[in-house]
Amino acid sequence: MAGNYEAGQELSGTVTGIQPYGAFVALDDQTQGLVHISEITYGFVKDIHEHLSVGQQVKVKVLDVDEQDHKISLSIRALQDAPAPAKKFHRPRKSLQERVDEQDDKGFNSLKDKLRDWIDKSGY
Repeated sequence: MAGNYEAGQELSGTVTGIQPYGAFVALDDQTQGLVHISEITYGFVKDIHEHLSVGQQVKVKVLDVDEQDHKISLSIRALQDAPAPAKKFHRPRKSLQERVDEQDDKGFNSLKDKLRDWIDKSGY
């Protein structure tokens, strides 16, 4: 690795290659890193080509530098604003008591009758 790169640095680079798992970005003439598909943008990325192209200039953040294996992990997403959480439609909830019609005990009576039958048949 030609340059001294550290986690947390924000740099500019050029996309040099795209694979199904991520994009390679040249940081200088002798050093390149990988932007994993999950670090391209927020949300699901099905096809990297919809977001990046070879030769494109990008701003990246260094996530990790592995000196031993000579690998640099990069992120484009880390420099983007996180999307606002989706608003959920809030429907007022009724209490269980409001949802149960107390006059409708038909189902309970038949169960009560069957329970007596079952107990008699079991011999207890």
